[in-house]
Amino acid sequence: MRYGLPRVLCLFSVLFLSLPLAATPSHDLKIVRIDASTRDQRTEIASMGIAIEEVYSDHVVGLAYDEQVETLSEAGFRFSLQAMPAFLMDFPPQDSDFHNLAELNSRLEEIAQHYAEIATLSVIGESIEKKPLYMMRISGSKNKEGAVPGIIFLGTHHAREHLSTEVPLFLIEHLVENYNQDEKITALINEREIWVMPMVNPDGSNYDVGDSPYQWWRKNRRSDGTGSVYGVDLNRNYGYRWGGPGAGNNRSSETYRGDHAFSEPETQAVKTFLEARDNITILLSYHTFSELILYPWGYTMEGIQNQRDLRVHQMMALRMAQMTGYRPQQSSDLYVTSGDTTDWAYGELGVISFTFELYPSSLAQGGFYPSASHIQEVVNNNLDPALYLIDLADNPYRVLDAQLAWMMVNPHFGMDLAYAQ
Repeated sequence: MRYGLPRVLCLFSVLFLSLPLAATPSHDLKIVRIDASTRDQRTEIASMGIAIEEVYSDHVVGLAYDEQVETLSEAGFRFSLQAMPAFLMDFPPQDSDFHNLAELNSRLEEIAQHYAEIATLSVIGESIEKKPLYMMRISGSKNKEGAVPGIIFLGTHHAREHLSTEVPLFLIEHLVENYNQDEKITALINEREIWVMPMVNPDGSNYDVGDSPYQWWRKNRRSDGTGSVYGVDLNRNYGYRWGGPGAGNNRSSETYRGDHAFSEPETQAVKTFLEARDNITILLSYHTFSELILYPWGYTMEGIQNQRDLRVHQMMALRMAQMTGYRPQQSSDLYVTSGDTTDWAYGELGVISFTFELYPSSLAQGGFYPSASHIQEVVNNNLDPALYLIDLADNPYRVLDAQLAWMMVNPHFGMDLAYAQ
């Protein structure tokens, strides 16, 4: 998702005109440019099951299958279609630095073995295809589970968003490798319980990279045995306000929400895990792409009614935006969505929750498949926000005390806060 700039639009258009076109994947996914200038129009489009990836002042760019394109036409929207550009269809050979499922699991097991004093790997459930759902716990050796403030990081709800695996994996590596080496990190690990799940959707991710060209797969791999387009969008399957606008109700749509809330074993596992741990105060879910920092609500255009909670989300998002260069905003400022992770975590559990839309900013810059040459800069760029959140996990509301002190020395505070909203 993206609020783009005119120069990005121009580059996007030029790419379609100048690059050779490749055959689309077997499930016939298309890029669609749709005239839409209001949030209500964007919400209507999202509710058709189209995955909106870029938002501009007068149009959006999304991904859709033939059935959603037909619905779009019947609704009277003006749009144009493009096949997938060849350069977006595959990683070049030198981009093998991305971790596939087997490599990820092997690395997690290696870390748990080598840093057993502070790192514990567990299985919190199984996917549709019976793959283990791995969760890493990092905490001081004297800390019993649940005894110190907790935080959770989630990656790869959407299969094709491979950078959203690399960022939480790097966080794990950075923490364990710097324990007893870096004073700040050592203190954070000793005083916190840090949970990291780099891949919520192992089936979909494994499928997406299992053949050439890459499959552009978003959802999990639930199938009723018919058709080539199936699966559930795991980030529309959570229970808080499930079934509302901004999620598809058709099995073939990109944003299909499932038959009912928590219908999928992957989201059930996250639900069960979080409900059993009331010491977790902050959640961060990594996605790509658009370079955004999003906070609840997604299901409504109204803001969080609890003004203290709203301000905490705004101030934390603003501070992390200063670290990353990403844009902070309420999720529904783009368009309304329902059944997502952060709405559920905050709405049901009271956990302060954020979604990061990582690099890049647009399809024109690589979209879901950027070069692996960008991995290191992206993971480095997202390290400080993660450490910032870990530090605040003992009491996210103390950011409000810091705000008062900051106001005294920052004459542009009012302008910055407006930007955050």
